[in-house]
Amino acid sequence: MPVSLSLSEVPYGADQTLYLVIDEPRLMESVASPAKVEFADLEAVLSGMLDGPLFEPIQVVAFNTLEHWIEDVSATVAQELQSRCATYGVELPAHLADFVERSVVIAR
Repeated sequence: MPVSLSLSEVPYGADQTLYLVIDEPRLMESVASPAKVEFADLEAVLSGMLDGPLFEPIQVVAFNTLEHWIEDVSATVAQELQSRCATYGVELPAHLADFVERSVVIAR
């Protein structure tokens, strides 16, 4: 289930777009709420998802600190993950399959 964020949660500051990956809580952890991993750019998000360290991503949200906007970019990220795997002739990592399937279906 995607996490809901409001515009009031976007901080003001220098003009930059940040990406927040909401990660499914690990079964071994006692924390019941989703973990949030912040990245400074989209390339870092994609690399982090393909190479680790994320376990079960459930949503990716972008926000801009100066323009004060927020957007769910899960579908865009999912499509880019599929594209990169196809380009390099590799299978989508198993830990990303649910995220990609869910995100692409929502985009349609």
